[in-house]
Amino acid sequence: MGNGQMAGIDAGQYSQGSQIPLVSADHPRGEVRASLILAHGAGAPMDSPFMQQMTERLVARGVAVWRFEFAYMAERRSTGRKRPPNRQPQLLEQWRAVYQLVRQQTAGPLAVGGKSMGGRMASLLADELAVDALVCLGYPFHAAGKPEKPRVAHLAHMQTPTLIVQGERDALGDRDRVASYSLSTAIELHWLEAADHDLKPLKRSGFTHEQHLDATADAVANFLANL
Repeated sequence: MGNGQMAGIDAGQYSQGSQIPLVSADHPRGEVRASLILAHGAGAPMDSPFMQQMTERLVARGVAVWRFEFAYMAERRSTGRKRPPNRQPQLLEQWRAVYQLVRQQTAGPLAVGGKSMGGRMASLLADELAVDALVCLGYPFHAAGKPEKPRVAHLAHMQTPTLIVQGERDALGDRDRVASYSLSTAIELHWLEAADHDLKPLKRSGFTHEQHLDATADAVANFLANL
């Protein structure tokens, strides 16, 4: 894995004031097939095990990965005190700023997406920003314990080519419930057998988390290569 000129978590960080506290770039050693801005979920930072493992797998498959932290998570990192996510308008503004910054630094296809909340925020902006693609890993189709309040209205009219990788038993949107939603034909769903919101399968399924992460990286890399 090669770190970009703007430097990464372990090789330096790019600061852009309080709205973009941290931006990290990881580039393949060879040809870059596409680039993806990958945002973290609500409770874990951009270098969480999930984010790190997914980044390594995607880079190995020719995808440049850019990661950043929302302001609340960057503050949590610096102070050690847990804070809830910023309000949605702030999260969206931070996403817009990061996208414009990365777009200036990259050539070729540039997708946006993320884990859970990070992907949902990206989905709210994908059409507005006219991005090349959207990738969501464990999309929160509804809040925990609130399946009666789905977060899918904008997904019915999505125009951006979209890949959602989802565990079949995701508590925030399992296979049976998602099948009842009206989703745009621009959205492709890739289901992982017996997997939860973190894409971890039940042990009795015969699959491992590593296998599901590999399958996810394969799906994402192939999706981006075929844009």
